[in-house]
Amino acid sequence: MKVPFLNLRDVTLKYADEIHEAVRRVIDSGWYLQGEENARFEGHYAEYVGTKYCVGCANGLDALIWIFRAYKEMGIMRDGDEVIVPANTYIATILSITENGLTPILVEPNPETLEIDETLIESSITERTKAICVVHLYGRNAMTEKIAELCKKYGLKLIEDNAQAHGCRFDGRRTGSIGDAAGHSFYPGKNLGALGDGGAVTTNDEELAKCIRALANYGSQKKYIFKYAGRNSRLDEIQAAILNVKLKHLDEDIAERQRVADYYYDHIQNPLISLPKRLRHTENVFHLFPILVRGKENRDKLQEYLMRNGIGTVIHYPVAPHKQECYAKEEWNTPTMKLPITERLADEELSLPMSPCLTDEQVATVVECINKYK
Repeated sequence: MKVPFLNLRDVTLKYADEIHEAVRRVIDSGWYLQGEENARFEGHYAEYVGTKYCVGCANGLDALIWIFRAYKEMGIMRDGDEVIVPANTYIATILSITENGLTPILVEPNPETLEIDETLIESSITERTKAICVVHLYGRNAMTEKIAELCKKYGLKLIEDNAQAHGCRFDGRRTGSIGDAAGHSFYPGKNLGALGDGGAVTTNDEELAKCIRALANYGSQKKYIFKYAGRNSRLDEIQAAILNVKLKHLDEDIAERQRVADYYYDHIQNPLISLPKRLRHTENVFHLFPILVRGKENRDKLQEYLMRNGIGTVIHYPVAPHKQECYAKEEWNTPTMKLPITERLADEELSLPMSPCLTDEQVATVVECINKYK
């Protein structure tokens, strides 16, 4: 039996009739940018997340870039200021910081949760620190009371990278509404995915929202009048309409992902494999299901074995950001940092098939193959 890592066609087919109708509605309207669909989605998503404002943009990286850029335009941050960020993350989080002339301060993850280690943050705070950026990686909540206390104690902005955690919660609130601002990605493979690129910023800060909306529209708050030197980074009407459809079904899709994850947690038994700490369903929406395989050689061999048995997997992520060539000569990374936990995760992480469309038989097949591996 073949078990794909993620079959986007099956995910889309679940709501195909509604999606086709939404796309037809946009095509027939004759209005393709910054129209009713965009406004409708922004309103619905802000309500879902629990914020006053949502600003659609072109993709998740841009969403994070605009947050930091807006804080610079507002005089809250300036070149060289520091942002504490998990070392174990997709590179987009760090790109958004360096794109704005800010300095990323990489902090190791907790090896049990795979999220930023709250106990290591305070020692990294300096007089130049202006923000902590938490990343809800793999769909797991990364926020803690300790992080909130540190932000309050040192007067730091709290930025959330919520690209992988739509629908996740912390302390009764959805991620994306916990900090001062949050970036979201609607890349097709995400829990809330468009049929192309898309992103958004959520916040309760009206001034920040207005600044971001202008920056993402060439820097204009009024047609042909440019307050900022911005860029074109807008969520188009077709993607907004599709996202409106999929948002209605997000919670039921998350429940299906949690069903799959529960089976993995309850049945994977292999001495070479460890699973990250099990969180409550409210705190994990399972964008991904990462496992850790003892040693890079074993990880790579397991991936090959699963592939031979028709099971798709992906490594998230095989090269840590501080090891990437693009950051090899940065002052904050010279000589190249030594981050042993992050580097071990890069060597040992393997993501299993995860989708709201996986059948019980497919999930059982994955577990059976894993448990047989020696």
